[in-house]
Amino acid sequence: MINDKRIRIIVGHYGSGKTEFAGNYAINLTKFNKKVALADLDIVNPYFRSREKEEHLSQHGIKVISSNVKGLNSDLPAVSGEILGPLQDKSFEVVLDVGGDSVGARSLVRFTDYFEEKEYDMFCVVNANRRETSTIEDCLKHMELIEGVCQRRITGIINNTHLLRDTTVEDVLRGQELCLQITKKKNIPIKYVCAIESVTKSIPKDIEGIIMPIRMLMREDWM
Repeated sequence: MINDKRIRIIVGHYGSGKTEFAGNYAINLTKFNKKVALADLDIVNPYFRSREKEEHLSQHGIKVISSNVKGLNSDLPAVSGEILGPLQDKSFEVVLDVGGDSVGARSLVRFTDYFEEKEYDMFCVVNANRRETSTIEDCLKHMELIEGVCQRRITGIINNTHLLRDTTVEDVLRGQELCLQITKKKNIPIKYVCAIESVTKSIPKDIEGIIMPIRMLMREDWM
């Protein structure tokens, strides 16, 4: 994880679990005694956004940046200029939680000058159990639309194939097969394989990608 590029852009279709991944990833980064900033750049979907867990993330020492208007029960569809600080300050490890499709990816456009090849990774979170990303054709189309909007290439795949708390090892392995097809077409690696901790214990250790247990931050126990 610490060898990933300093700026990590997290994209993925709605329901992929990209925000869960982004939050868990940021928390794991703090374990390396790094200054970590997590920016909520999802200005399209108002649900299950990382800003909702700002208090919890802040307890881990994470600087959370969002477009939320403090003190009001509203949210402006705009990106806070505060994000420029961590992007420019190279002492920060930056995680950008981006909207779920090519429309959401437009929030990245104003910052592309900071996404130099040696400075950024863009990880696409894939959930093969979602209809929109259940086939190789759909995944490639989704990824190419995002790359076309932000003019930066995706550098890695995250296998986060899940059914929330009902996820099985078989779900993860089926998602892995889809992700392997993507890697062959795009010539990029599977970086992480994610699932709830009870499932990750049973995933084969020789699987491509780093196995990352996910704690469900965005959904309460009753959800």
